[in-house]
Amino acid sequence: MGDDVPLGPLFGLLAFLILLSAFFSGSETALMSLNRYQLRHKAREGHRGARLAEQLLKRPDRLLGLILLGNNLVNIFAASLVGAVAMARGGPPAAAIGGFVLTFLILIFAETAPKTWAALHPERLAFPAALVYYPLLRITMPFIWLINACSNAVLWICGVRSSVSALESLTREELRTLVHEAGTRISSRYQQMLISILDLERVTVDDVMVPRNEILGIDLEDDEAEIDEIIRETTHTRVPVFRDSIDNIVGILHMRKLANRATQSIDKSSLEELLEEPYFVPEGTPLSVQLIAFQRKPLRLAMVVDEYGDIQGVVTLEDILEEIVGEFTTDPGDEGDVIQVSDDTWLVDGTANVREVNRAQGWELPIDGPKTINGLIVERLEEIPVPSTCLKISGYPMEIVASDAKRVQQVRVGRRLAGKAEQA
Repeated sequence: MGDDVPLGPLFGLLAFLILLSAFFSGSETALMSLNRYQLRHKAREGHRGARLAEQLLKRPDRLLGLILLGNNLVNIFAASLVGAVAMARGGPPAAAIGGFVLTFLILIFAETAPKTWAALHPERLAFPAALVYYPLLRITMPFIWLINACSNAVLWICGVRSSVSALESLTREELRTLVHEAGTRISSRYQQMLISILDLERVTVDDVMVPRNEILGIDLEDDEAEIDEIIRETTHTRVPVFRDSIDNIVGILHMRKLANRATQSIDKSSLEELLEEPYFVPEGTPLSVQLIAFQRKPLRLAMVVDEYGDIQGVVTLEDILEEIVGEFTTDPGDEGDVIQVSDDTWLVDGTANVREVNRAQGWELPIDGPKTINGLIVERLEEIPVPSTCLKISGYPMEIVASDAKRVQQVRVGRRLAGKAEQA
């Protein structure tokens, strides 16, 4: 290449080669940075670039072989062009300087800048690039196959066994993170519902059931006037019916069956004829399992029993649905469980459910042990405390306001402190 060759076309060709190198480098980063689940969603919606990108990424070894083949050819040709021109114009010193200058240009304009931009906006480059790479891969398949065969052979000798990558299923924790990372794309209410669904396997019927001492039922040992009054005043759709003790349950009364008897007195014999068979579930049953069981059975109420067969509480389909969507009814029995007396102080009933208190107040009291505030305090102190006893649980200062020989009746809870050390 002599001195009479004009430099303008050569610099133009060099700029074109660097531009091609930038395309190869940036598209490689863009395609490998695509969110595979967003890509699959766009492909199913019919986006042509997304469909082609998904096809290419099913065999990343072939895609990388094509990109690297093109990028290396372009860079080597650019280096040869600079070397030839520099040697012709200035000899070995000019060739050395040209090599350093070309390295700087490729590093900035063909590597760092395009790859950074592609990592920040992968879809803007990946989808158009897929339109180019898909037909180009078909044309160059023999060369790509040979390149991959040689590279796989080297990996095999080194003990590395390659396999075709697949879109792996997300674990529950990964899906939780994905829901959290959705940000404003999903409303906070829907985010909480999705997370609650994912947590159904962690939560058991013990966590949401109405405890034994709060079960509202009909005792057939009572006189008919008392039974009639309970039936007329109850707000529940289904009511357990028992003899003397809830452990001696006879059946479940569906209040709809009494619709035609609303103005008539109820006698015990006719009442027993209307009862449905009770449905029992063991304590510790995950809510996800119980929800499926309710779907398969016509009943919507289950009696929770321990290992000895003693009834511990009642769980309903409504309890499980509220665990997912939050409270959508007003339960008269829950009124007054938490009363705010100042900006930093609350009075909490000892029988209040810890999970429900956490959800209502945004607190983070431990839920992996006792189910009630009373149980939580007694477990920490290992005794039933007297009034004025103070302690701290998970950073929340507490003072016992009222208690008796059996349980903590009321506790004053303060705003969470910075430290989480527990102390009595």
